[in-house]
Amino acid sequence: QVQFVESGGGLVQPGGSLRLSCAASGFTFNKYVMRWYRQAPGKERELVATISSSGDSTDYADSVKGRFTISRDNAKNTVWLQMNSLKPEDTAVYYCNAYYFRLVYWGQGTQVTVSS
Repeated sequence: QVQFVESGGGLVQPGGSLRLSCAASGFTFNKYVMRWYRQAPGKERELVATISSSGDSTDYADSVKGRFTISRDNAKNTVWLQMNSLKPEDTAVYYCNAYYFRLVYWGQGTQVTVSS
């Protein structure tokens, strides 16, 4: 069955960095577009970053552009989100997402808290 193991979340001070990992299994990882979403308390889930199935194309929300970097290794079935210059408004649960035509899978989420 489809499984995700998300890790790397935690508490960090403003200006700090975190690297989220999402290790996937149970599907053909290299066919899927991978995305990171986040959801803050009381807010709708927001698309943060997208990477193509091959990894040669990425896209970011304006709010994180220049600070976050999405990457993947299809040999390891893993996608990462490097987050730099973190701000309190980046506080949210972060979810990895796999998308291929009508097939969509979600990770369980990892909490990121940016606070002094």
